[in-house]
This record gives sequence, structure tokens and C-alpha cells, in this order.
Amino acid sequence: MVVLDGEHLTIEQVNEVAQNGVQVSIVEEARSKVDASHRLVLQLVDEGRILYGITTGIGEFAKVRITREQSEDLQKRIIRSHAACTGDILSPEIVRAMMLLRINVMAKGYSGARYSTLQTIADMLNKNVIPLVYEKGSLGASGDLSPLAMLALVVIGEGEAFYQGMRMHGREAMELAGVSIVEPTYKEALALINGTQLFTGMAALMCVDAENLIKTAQIASAMTIDALKGVVKAFDPRLHVLRPFPGQKTVAANILRLIEGSEITANPIHDKVQDSYSLRCAAQIIGPALDALKYVREQVTIEMNSAADNPLFLAEDGEFLTGGNFHGQSVAAALDFMAIPMTTICCLSERHTNRLLNPALSGLPDFLTNGKGLNSGLMVAQYTAAALASENKVFAHPASIDSIPVSADQEDFVSMGPTAAYKLRNILKNAAPILAIQLICAAQALDFRAPLKPGRGTQAAYNKIREVVSHLEDDRALYPDIDAVTELVRNGDIVKAVENEIGPIEVTWQKEQICCHLSR
Repeated sequence: MVVLDGEHLTIEQVNEVAQNGVQVSIVEEARSKVDASHRLVLQLVDEGRILYGITTGIGEFAKVRITREQSEDLQKRIIRSHAACTGDILSPEIVRAMMLLRINVMAKGYSGARYSTLQTIADMLNKNVIPLVYEKGSLGASGDLSPLAMLALVVIGEGEAFYQGMRMHGREAMELAGVSIVEPTYKEALALINGTQLFTGMAALMCVDAENLIKTAQIASAMTIDALKGVVKAFDPRLHVLRPFPGQKTVAANILRLIEGSEITANPIHDKVQDSYSLRCAAQIIGPALDALKYVREQVTIEMNSAADNPLFLAEDGEFLTGGNFHGQSVAAALDFMAIPMTTICCLSERHTNRLLNPALSGLPDFLTNGKGLNSGLMVAQYTAAALASENKVFAHPASIDSIPVSADQEDFVSMGPTAAYKLRNILKNAAPILAIQLICAAQALDFRAPLKPGRGTQAAYNKIREVVSHLEDDRALYPDIDAVTELVRNGDIVKAVENEIGPIEVTWQKEQICCHLSR
């Protein structure tokens, strides 16, 4: 059970709820804060105050006054009009992450929504009523208005949803699941749709994926160094303490642990003083990804636990604040930042694959095959890795530096956070087969080093690969091999196998919550 209080949600908890269906509840203490915030909304409406999205239109229509009699009708109209997405249907995991984050934001008690509205979304999560949400249509500035509006449609008994594997009308799904439908009142439209929960939810999921891939990259690098009789001195901790970037030091130490006990590196090539950059500098190249991920985790965790809609109602002060906490620049920039080192890891992996396959660089059979000419070996697997690595270079171009004005220039600078998220998702998707190809090549190369044994960690990875892919003796179609190892990479089985043997592959942060607290 994940208990939400608006303050302490972690990236790991988001993944548990989104990926594994862990149940959620709202801490009882949140009820009083939420109810107090809603009472303030009612009080201010009674006083005839001008309230954005309550007694005014929204966006450019903020200058248009809405009567009290029209205000509640306005809430449904806002949700309906903003449900303007297109594109592919978002995965259930992403939608569940969006729902979870929306509950957590409102649980802080500044959104002006009723507690019953939060509980409805929690019930939807727990009973697996998943709104149908298209992926395209958000600029990440007034938050993810359009995707969140598609989510909110189901909350109010409209739109479409998936329930028990069936696509159906939102009201039907809610009724079948026994979830109460919300009749939105003052402020609840903006409380439901104003925020960054689409791309922040994606970011939380991708943080876990990226960590797994960074660990896998270290395993693949260690296998490559092992197979190529790399110069181990390059990873001596005395060297890395002299340039003490946390990621660099951590990766160097991890690689040493992975190849510990290797009979191959214990029998080095005597006239080789040092390796090429791609081997010698593996810690310096992979390390920044760990440092970047630490920063991204911090940004995402802050955003997940922040009041991120507009206006915000401070019950303790009896006042409301109109501002721009919905703007997604912080997370958008962080996602763009993460795209660069993850792309770099993919490029490094492809270079390692090249060194394993090129006999002039490896000292191993051409393309890791006997019977050259008749057999092509793993030659063309590199083509695939190169194609994907090159594609990732395009995806690494930042989205958060772009902007396009909307709403008659009222919303004239936007974050493009969802675009940043989708680009990073593509990079991570490509990273898995790129690393899989390197792992296949490294395992094949280790076969040619027999009877010398690799390190404990690299042996564990080798054994896991050989459970699904046999030694390539004669040419065969390679795509089943690539698919099989890609699956091992994506589901974390390679990492698990290695960590079961040598213990955790270290990261540069402790998995503790970075909290965001408003002064009370």
C-alpha cells in the first residue's frame, strides 16, 4: 500500500503503483487540508471575488466574467473543451502514474478540490479503471491540459476507459467498477487538468528504466574489457580519486568488481601500455550518466510533491495566489539533460561492439566467427546498433529550448516537456537492443578466450545470456538472439543475475525521498 500525503511520494512508489498495481490510500491528515482549501474557494465565491477559472474564463478568456450560476457549468465545459489530444493511446502504466501524481498534488490541500474527488481517482486506481488518453497534445506549460482533460472526462462519467481489458464509455467503466462519478464544482476542472503529471509521471518511470540501463552498460563494458584483455589499471581507485566526480568514481569501482577474478585480464597483452579511449575511459564516459540521473531524480521528486496548478488556495492565510507553478520547464530541462548521457552510453556501446568485431582491434576472429567468408558472424548486428545509436543522436536534440505561443499569446512561452519525455523514451527504447548487441558480441568473444575464465560479475552476465542465446557456430538469423537479450536487458534480468553474484552495482545516490515542503 502506498499512502499519499502530497509530500513524500518517491519515484520507486510511482513505479510500484504504475507497473505493479500496488494499491493506494490517502493519509487521513490530508482530508482536513483539502476540505479547508475547498471551503476557502466557497467563501471567496460568496464574497464575489474574481477567481481565475471559477468566476472568469480561462487562457485568453480570463478577462471574461462568469456568473456564479454559470460557474459550475463552466467546470464541465473546461474539461470537455480541453480534451483535444491525438496520437497513440498512452500505456496503462503512464496513465496510472498520471492519476497517482494528480492525487498526490491535490492531497497537499492547495488545489481547492473536494476530498471526495481525490478519493474517486484513488478508487479508479485501486479498481484499475484506466482512462483512455492519447499521447499528443500537451505543450507542458499550463501543464498537460489536454491529456489530463481526457483523464478527467472519465472522472466525471464521460470519455472512454479500459476496464477488465475492455474499452468502453467512461460512465460504464465507473459503474461496473463501483466508483462514484464526480459532479465537478468550483475550481475542480483546473484542479484536475492543470499540472505536469503526464511528463512527470513518464519521467518517474524512466528514471527506473535509465538506472537499469546504466547498470547494464557497466556490465557490458566490463565484459568487453574482459574479452579484449583490457588494461585494468585504468580503473584503479587511486586514479579516480584524483578527479573525484561521483559517477566516474562509482563506475570505475563497479567495473573492477565486475571483472574481479578474471583469468583473462590477469594474462594481459604484454606490449600494450594502455587501451583506446572507449575502453580506458569507460568510467569517465558512463559516470556522467549516473550524475545526471541523480539530478533528474531530484527534479522529478520535487515536482511530484509540489502544488502545481493555478490558482492555489492557502486556507491558513484565507487567500489565494495566481501564478505559474504548472509550468514544466524544470522537468523538461532535466529530461533533455538526461537524453545526452543516455545517448552517449549508446554511442559508447556501439564503439565497444565495433572493437569486439574488428580483428585488427580485438585480436579475435573476424566478426567473432570461424569460417570467415562463408560465415558473416555478428557483422550485421553492428549495423543495427549503429542505426539505433545514430537515431538517438537526433532524439538528443533538446525540446525545452523550443516554444510556440498559444491562446492568443496569453500562453506565450511553453516548456515542451512532453516532447522531451517522448524523446527520452525513444532513446531508452533504443538503448536496450544496442546494449543487447554488445552483450551478445561480448559473450561470443569470451568463448574465444576459453579456457581462461572471465571475472565473477562478467561470468554471471555471460551465463544469463547463454540461457537464451547459444554460441554462434554457423550463421543463423540474428534477430531472435537480439530480441531475447533485449528482453533480458529491459526486464532487468542481466542486472539481477550479476547483483546476485557480486552484490549491488552501486549508484551515486541513496534512495531516500527528496521532499518539497511549503512553509506553513
